[in-house]
Amino acid sequence: MMWKTVKLILLFVFATVCHWGFATLFSFWGLNVNFMLVFAAAFCAFSSLEIGYPVAFLCGLFLDFFGAKLFGNNAFSFTAAALVVYAARERINFDSVVSQVFGIFVLTCGVSLLNLLLLDWFVSAVPWPGVWSLLGSAAVGALLAPFVFWIVGRCWAPPVEEYD
Repeated sequence: MMWKTVKLILLFVFATVCHWGFATLFSFWGLNVNFMLVFAAAFCAFSSLEIGYPVAFLCGLFLDFFGAKLFGNNAFSFTAAALVVYAARERINFDSVVSQVFGIFVLTCGVSLLNLLLLDWFVSAVPWPGVWSLLGSAAVGALLAPFVFWIVGRCWAPPVEEYD
């Protein structure tokens, strides 16, 4: 149990550093790459409900601490994204690269629109980044998804038992 906690903390630190790096790198083109969302979705694809929901919530809450928007919107939207991943996990094989890419693209668009809706409801302001920024950010996150799913799968997922 202790080793799982250490691995979880190291994965979170890795995701945080990558989120910062990609957010800085792609901000030049007006893209907001949400690496923490990709990490949370990958983690939910490989873990139980009891662990995945708190990790998704904490990833969103972490972004809320460093954001200047409505506090709690990322925590809520990441938890909603975890709900979508768990609902889709029974129907979609997240071991497939195509499902990872398509799933993260749709999830990123959905979370971005949910965040804009929450800002409109609670703050009465919508900082719309534009369609191309939204689609570009979702595309970059989707292209990073196979790498993130591979890392999380290798470090977190239990080994598959083979049957004779």
